Amino acid sequence: MTRKKSDPPATPAVTSAVAPGRPAGRPYVVLARKYRPQTFDDLIGQSAMVQTLTNAFEQGRIAQGFMLTGVRGIGKTTTARILARALNYERDSIDRPTIDIAIPGRHCIEIMESRHPDVIEMDAASNTGIDNIREIIESARYKPILARHKVFIIDEVHMLSKGAFNALLKTLEEPPEHVKFIFATTEIRKVPVTVLSRCQRFDLRRVDVPELVQHFRRIATNEGAEADDDALALIARAAGGSVRDGLSILDQAIASCSTDASGTTSGHVTAPAVRQMLGLADRGRIFDLLDHLMRGDAKSALLSFAALHHDGAEPVQALTDLAEAVHSISRVKATGGDGAEDVLSAEERRRVGALAGQLSMPLLSRAWQMLLKGIEEAGRAHDQLAAAEMALIRLAYTADLPSPDEVIKSLGGATISANRGRPQANRTTETRGPMNEAVDASPVSSASGETTIDDDVTAAVEGPTDFIMPVDNDGDDLGLDDPDETPAAFVYPQVRSFAEVVALARQRRDAKLTVHLEEHVSLVKLDADSGSIDLFLLPGAPAEIANDLREKLNAWTGRKWMVMLSRQRGEPPIGEVRRRNEAAELEELKRHPAVAAVLEQFPDARISSVKPLDLSAAKPLDVRKDETGTG
Repeated sequence: MTRKKSDPPATPAVTSAVAPGRPAGRPYVVLARKYRPQTFDDLIGQSAMVQTLTNAFEQGRIAQGFMLTGVRGIGKTTTARILARALNYERDSIDRPTIDIAIPGRHCIEIMESRHPDVIEMDAASNTGIDNIREIIESARYKPILARHKVFIIDEVHMLSKGAFNALLKTLEEPPEHVKFIFATTEIRKVPVTVLSRCQRFDLRRVDVPELVQHFRRIATNEGAEADDDALALIARAAGGSVRDGLSILDQAIASCSTDASGTTSGHVTAPAVRQMLGLADRGRIFDLLDHLMRGDAKSALLSFAALHHDGAEPVQALTDLAEAVHSISRVKATGGDGAEDVLSAEERRRVGALAGQLSMPLLSRAWQMLLKGIEEAGRAHDQLAAAEMALIRLAYTADLPSPDEVIKSLGGATISANRGRPQANRTTETRGPMNEAVDASPVSSASGETTIDDDVTAAVEGPTDFIMPVDNDGDDLGLDDPDETPAAFVYPQVRSFAEVVALARQRRDAKLTVHLEEHVSLVKLDADSGSIDLFLLPGAPAEIANDLREKLNAWTGRKWMVMLSRQRGEPPIGEVRRRNEAAELEELKRHPAVAAVLEQFPDARISSVKPLDLSAAKPLDVRKDETGTG
């Protein structure tokens, strides 16, 4: 069979995704170009985009414009060329757009090598003006020379000027049927929404580290080089999800290995070699350094850091590695080890698990914040080593400090003086001594002490209380919102239970706080002697209720209170208990013979509420004797 002029050569020149080693006599091609994907099947980590395009091509729903966005080196330009190849795919048996392009067609080689006359690639970074867009608009009027579609690939499209974007809008919205536009950008936010609305947008995702490791392993094997899994994991992490960046690092790592006389790579890529090449620190020594810091051993930490710097680790990079270690430990501690990074070696997982069991989450969070600040300072400092050492010293000397919640808990159990600088006349609150004991902040069972909410809690909240609101000399109710204006002669209320706290809020006419205390909090513990309250927040409770209750109790009772939040639920809410008691009382009332008789005669009748009789307010019978002396 005679081959046509337009048919591809007998031996395809398109390089597969994993090609063999470099043939003798040919110039060297870097790995990022040599293993550039040629088909949609070669793309890694972009399954969502490939599936969408597959369905679109099968159904014939091909858009006139495509917008590809993602980080550098993720494959935007390569995807644009593959898409142009699919739009113009043509063989003897196939003459329609398709994504099944494993076998090169008539135009595939020229398109992938950027030399096809109907696939025009333009770099918007160097062609930003309106004149360049006018050339595209003028060229779009004419049909393609050889291919099915005339495809315009504009890279870094966000660099176009405002006038260029405006000139492109009309043609982009209603292009000729033979024209397709493919845009690529790393700054999607800089592209006008008028352009985005005329395109199908595809966000190319960062490739995960495990997937990159597998990809690099296949390439290293194909190149005849040996590479340790730890070394490939280091390269994948350094790539930051970019395939091109990772291949460039792998290319450099393979080149750093020894070669024999024939020029063939004889060594293999190891983790220490990659660390030295990238200026990274040994992960095991990073965990040793973190262990020194968390134990507060500043001297050992500085010596360990100096040894890392002497061996080639950059100060900022060492702090970054420390931050990554803290993140790994925090993640393991938060997830219990589930979902730990697969890229960690067995030894690293062991160290991470051990440190996760020893360090608290507040301490890890504080270390993370301090390391981020240290990385920022070291990056700006003229002497990065000194700045990094100062960051480590700060971290070591704060490692043994208590966390904020521990400070609050320790302060909450202290006995604090109740006079607050006020006159002592007519005070019923006794003056307490210095802080000398701490309250156990652990949650207690619901059956303990006087804080238990029982069936009588409704009466305690709604009925009369055994404490007196502050009053002035005229007997008027005294507001204590401003402690500095409080007169000397008054009596503070005594609060001994949580029911009395709620009653106090109701008596002070603080409806919002009363509702939250009744419905949205669960009492865990109340110690009236030390002035501490432990609450568990239920759905609907505001986050600031603890601070709000503390400030108001301080003002209303004339003494210091500490309100803390517990992680364990305690008693049921007061409102829930009250409603339960009311329902039980209502059911009992319905069983009364008189009420039952009424309900029987009036089936549609309902008992809406029950009001107890106030017998104390009833007037006594006025019995007077008449003049005769008889009653």
